[in-house]
Amino acid sequence: MRPATLKWLDTQRAWLRKKQRHVERKLHTRAWFPHVPLAILVGFQGVLHILIALGSLHSVMQLFSTPSLITFAGGIGSLRIGDFSHIGIGVLLVLVAFGMLWRSRLAWVMAFLLTLATLALEVSPLSRASWPLEIFTVVQLLLLLAARRAFDRSSLATATVFALTAVMLTLGYGSFGAMFLGDGFQPHITSYTNAAYFAVETMSTVGYGDIVPVTREARLFTMSLIALGLGVFATALPAIAAPLIDKRLMNLVQPRRKSNMKRVAHIIVVGDGALAHDAVRALMTRGLSVTHIVAQKPAEEEEPSEDVVVGDGSDAKTLTRAGVETARAVLALSEDDSYNAFVVLAAKEMNAELRTVAAVSDTRNTGRVARTRPDVLLTLPLLGGELLAMALSGEEIKTDALITQLLKLG
Repeated sequence: MRPATLKWLDTQRAWLRKKQRHVERKLHTRAWFPHVPLAILVGFQGVLHILIALGSLHSVMQLFSTPSLITFAGGIGSLRIGDFSHIGIGVLLVLVAFGMLWRSRLAWVMAFLLTLATLALEVSPLSRASWPLEIFTVVQLLLLLAARRAFDRSSLATATVFALTAVMLTLGYGSFGAMFLGDGFQPHITSYTNAAYFAVETMSTVGYGDIVPVTREARLFTMSLIALGLGVFATALPAIAAPLIDKRLMNLVQPRRKSNMKRVAHIIVVGDGALAHDAVRALMTRGLSVTHIVAQKPAEEEEPSEDVVVGDGSDAKTLTRAGVETARAVLALSEDDSYNAFVVLAAKEMNAELRTVAAVSDTRNTGRVARTRPDVLLTLPLLGGELLAMALSGEEIKTDALITQLLKLG
């Protein structure tokens, strides 16, 4: 590909990225997209399952518009066990939808597993669902996969409340279903104590064998309870235990490391190369506050003492985590010149008061990087060329001249 074509492509990419950030800033997409639309979609599917279980929206309105408890009890009594499965999944999906509004990672995992369980239920004999709902479920599953990175928040308090609510709802579904199908088990389940015991036994996959489903409906119900129990226990309980264990281990291994670092008037250094690491060390030696953005998490034996953020330095979310709004400068010191240009563009878009420095490893890219208008353009190859020319010609090495060549103001 010709250099002119590459130059044009780089210009177009930079222009598209700038326009995209402009649209995102105008629409405030980071505040609501994609988690809010997905939460509405998941909640809508949960409501659909509840409506399917109750027959139709018309029948639901009849139940709520009739004050007679006998009529309401008759409507509930006409439901099949498949309807209870739909109600259980529907209620859990509505609950998960609220958690997704806060970008909860746990809510996303549970929504994904519940959608898989929904798809399995819709193709099973328990369901009355039609092919449009099955297509809707598959589309929702694909959308959840595509937006998985948007759900990155985790809170121990939120996870605890959310997990306990999900466990209690699933336990209620299991206990009520077991009591409803009591004659389908051997021995028969005739009390809510035995029903709750069977629900816990099944959800935890212990399976003592003292209560066995013997009819088709009871076995299908038990299968649905196992699927829901695995989904809830596999995601909810580890979400509570994992942060506690990780925090304890980090305190034991690295007791001196700061957990909450205030990023104010600091310098953000972006890059994984030697130049970036040397710059971080030099700045910290002079008592400056530095946040280092790297693409990959350092190995345990190479764990640095500085404030490290792992991610894409040209991505708005990573820069936000690094505190770009309160930073004093951003140094794009990667070995990739195009990446440095995108870092400068993103940083200036988010904080117009920032001072920016962009390193150039290949002098052919100097003009392209200069178009991003960094405050300082760091041209390293010129430094080496000037030093070599001075040394071979016997000239006196002039510091001022070198600095002028090395740092070209943008």
